[in-house]
Amino acid sequence: MKTGIVPPEDRLYYMRDGQPIVLKKQVIASGDQMLNASAGFDPQSGQPTVNVELDSAAASRMFDFTTKNVGKPMAVVYIERIPEVKTINGKEVHTSKTKEMVISSATVQGVFGKNFQTTGLTQSEATGLALLLKSGSLAAPMNIVEERVIGPSLGQLNIEKGLLSVLLGLGLVLVAAAIYYKLFGLVADIALVFNLILLVAVLSLFQATLTMPGIAGIVLTLGMAIDANVLICERIREELRNGSTPLASIRAGYEKAWATILDANVTHLLAATGLMIFASGSIRGFAITLGVGILTSMFTSVTATHAITALIHGGRKLKTLSV
Repeated sequence: MKTGIVPPEDRLYYMRDGQPIVLKKQVIASGDQMLNASAGFDPQSGQPTVNVELDSAAASRMFDFTTKNVGKPMAVVYIERIPEVKTINGKEVHTSKTKEMVISSATVQGVFGKNFQTTGLTQSEATGLALLLKSGSLAAPMNIVEERVIGPSLGQLNIEKGLLSVLLGLGLVLVAAAIYYKLFGLVADIALVFNLILLVAVLSLFQATLTMPGIAGIVLTLGMAIDANVLICERIREELRNGSTPLASIRAGYEKAWATILDANVTHLLAATGLMIFASGSIRGFAITLGVGILTSMFTSVTATHAITALIHGGRKLKTLSV
């Protein structure tokens, strides 16, 4: 490069800061051969690093290259294809222009293949480089057919309607339970409100964002929670019809309903766990809300109502029950 002429086997690129750099045209690993890239810290020096994992074909080429080039530089070239729309003879034609830029240049310190580290970066540089490497290669071109920009008010309106549906559903359930199961219905109502407060508190603790699928999970949780109280109340009524005393009916109602409640909630929890593991995006948000709601429901619907019932009826000689 002393002559200012780039050799035929080399090519001139530019770094992100605009500095020129000449690289060989040899490609060791492409974006679609990156299995994983993550930012981390070196356990010995504590410095930020980027950990890269390649597939077998790229790992073999990387091993051969590093064996012959220890102490020499190696660079990462980021290639971006920017879509463009041109009008030719009155018709829109989708084309793209290519933008190439060197995003990292480091010295090969040793021989490696499938897994290696890049050091000498700041934490923000390591995070950015890992994100670009992990994005890999987009196999198909993406053409924007239609683009719309909406304001935040639409999302806010959906959230408000979702919250209104939660409150409306909760109100209807509270009224129905109180009318049909009387005092035990009121106890179930208290536990249901406590369940909602506890669920929102747990989600807030983990800084979860309230979305429409999450609201749907809350509504489903409330319905499942009242189901447990329905089972308990019906069991108590059945024991009373069989001639048991009120206190014995309460004890037997909770004991006999518990197995059914546990089976149903464990089944739902397994389904929610499956969605958490294999789903993504909004479905995963729904699964997380549902999973947390199942756990809070098992506590409030059984433990909380049993405690309130014992507080009301415990130590009293009862002839009848308001159930």
